[in-house]
Amino acid sequence: MPVLSRSERNAFLAEPGILMRVAVVRGDGSPLVTPIWFLHEPDEEGDCIYFTPREKSEWFACLKHDPRVALCIDEQPLPYRKVIAEGKAELVFDTGRDDEWRDRYRRITRRYVPPEAAEAYVQNTIEQPRALYRLDLNEARVKTWRMPLEGEAQEGIWHERYYRRGTWGSSR
Repeated sequence: MPVLSRSERNAFLAEPGILMRVAVVRGDGSPLVTPIWFLHEPDEEGDCIYFTPREKSEWFACLKHDPRVALCIDEQPLPYRKVIAEGKAELVFDTGRDDEWRDRYRRITRRYVPPEAAEAYVQNTIEQPRALYRLDLNEARVKTWRMPLEGEAQEGIWHERYYRRGTWGSSR
């Protein structure tokens, strides 16, 4: 099963426009999945994915109650790259402290809004409080996957558990 190298993973996570789905746990134990914007920034604080809920979002209320998350970042076209991470999200800044991390929010926005419109988007939403969370990939359970690239073997690309005994993807 082809996995992304760290450099392939980082390049994929840096590509603009790719949404992340964040899964959280509601108070009744049921799951909630929400597509959102994100920013991957390896820095002195870790290899982190940053994301920001609005003050009134349901998934923010869930995170305040239970910080467990599952993140799914994937693409539709070949080679179907995906990064899945599970762990505990860390609240970096609660609502009301937006000014302290506004530059990071600008970097998030520029991944999804054309450069000439990004600052206008920030200014048009500046009165809507947000929190800032991060998941350090070094502390999370992370899986990556992609389809084989040209010149790589095309068989046996799934995890071994998916193949019937004795078929070309199984060693048993």
